[in-house]
Amino acid sequence: MSATAQRHGSGGAQTTLTDKQQSILEYLRERADSQTYFKSRLIGEELGMSAKEVGTNMAPLQDGDFDIDIEKWGYSSSTTWMVTT
Repeated sequence: MSATAQRHGSGGAQTTLTDKQQSILEYLRERADSQTYFKSRLIGEELGMSAKEVGTNMAPLQDGDFDIDIEKWGYSSSTTWMVTT
């Protein structure tokens, strides 16, 4: 089962995200206004995923045209992601 997330700035085109990707995207959207850096390990703990699952599922979110920007930032004790709105 997959969820669909609206892509912004693409003339209404949509991209299909898995449930895990949708969960990560919602998690980041909810926190991006008050936090900039996120560790895969901590996202995974909150969402019931491993850090590896989070990292694997970030690629479509990075490549998609969503209302947040995601950039791989660092690797110390788990990959860190910089997220901006």
